[in-house]
Amino acid sequence: MAKGSNYRVKLRRRRAGKTDYQARKSLVISGKPRLVTRASIRNVTVQVLIAKPVGDIVLAAANSRELVKNYGWKAPTGNVPAAYLTGYLCGLKAKEKGVAEAILDIGLVAPTKGSKTFAVLSGVLEAGVNVPHSGEKIVKERTRGEHIAKYGKTMAPGSEEYNAKFSKYTAQGTAPEKITDHMNKVKADITSAFKAPKPAAEAPPKAEAPKKVAKAVKEKAVSKEEKKAPAKEAKEPSKEKPAKEKAPAKSKASAKKKAPKEKPAKKGEQKA
Repeated sequence: MAKGSNYRVKLRRRRAGKTDYQARKSLVISGKPRLVTRASIRNVTVQVLIAKPVGDIVLAAANSRELVKNYGWKAPTGNVPAAYLTGYLCGLKAKEKGVAEAILDIGLVAPTKGSKTFAVLSGVLEAGVNVPHSGEKIVKERTRGEHIAKYGKTMAPGSEEYNAKFSKYTAQGTAPEKITDHMNKVKADITSAFKAPKPAAEAPPKAEAPKKVAKAVKEKAVSKEEKKAPAKEAKEPSKEKPAKEKAPAKSKASAKKKAPKEKPAKKGEQKA
C-alpha cells in the first residue's frame, strides 16, 4: 500500500526476498568472481560466477548430489558436512579454471555462525581459493560432523527415536557416530580425483611457416609438370604426319620446249 507521494514500489525480486540489489551492485562493481552459496533442506549448490553485460557466467559449480554419484557419499546431502564437501569440490574446480580469489555472495540469507553457508566457505578456503572472511563464523567441529556424532551417541542404537532421527543414515548403511570418518574418506577421494594425472590430449600438428608452405607448393607443382611433360612429348610425334615432298615445279619456259621428233630413217641407212 502506498504511504505517501514519494512511495516507490520495490523491485519484484526484492519483494520476493530473492535479490538485494544494493549488495549485488557493490559485488558486481568490484569486478571479482562471486562465490554464490544456496542451501536447501535436501541439497547444497555452490557456484563461482562472474558478471558480464550478457549476464552471469558460471566458471565452476558443484552440487551435493555429486558427492553421492561420484565419490560414494552415504549420508544426507543437505547437512553441514555435505555443505563443506560441496564447497571443497567447487573450490577445486575453480582452482583448475584459474580462479584464485572470489567474494562471498550469500544473498538474503542470515549470516548465522556455523551454518551451511560458512561450511561451504570453509571448504572453498581449504581448496585454495582466497575469499575475504571473518573466522568467527566458521565452526570447524560442525564442518567435520562432530555435532552429529555426539548427538547420535546420546541415543541407544535401534531405538525408535534413533531410527526416526537417523533413518537416512541407516538406510545407506552409515552410522551417524562415524560420520566424521566417512567425511574424511570422501574428502580424500575428492582430493585424489583432482590430483590424478589426466591423459594428455594429442597435440595438433604445428603449422609450417608461410615461406616453407609456399616452397613446398611450388616444388609439388614443378614435379607434377615434369611428370606430365614426357607424356606430351611422346604423344606429339605420333600426331604429326610427315609432310609429302613436292616435285620441283617446272618452269613455263622448259614446259614450252618440246623434244625434237626423230625423223624416220631412209632405206639403206642404219639408225644411229
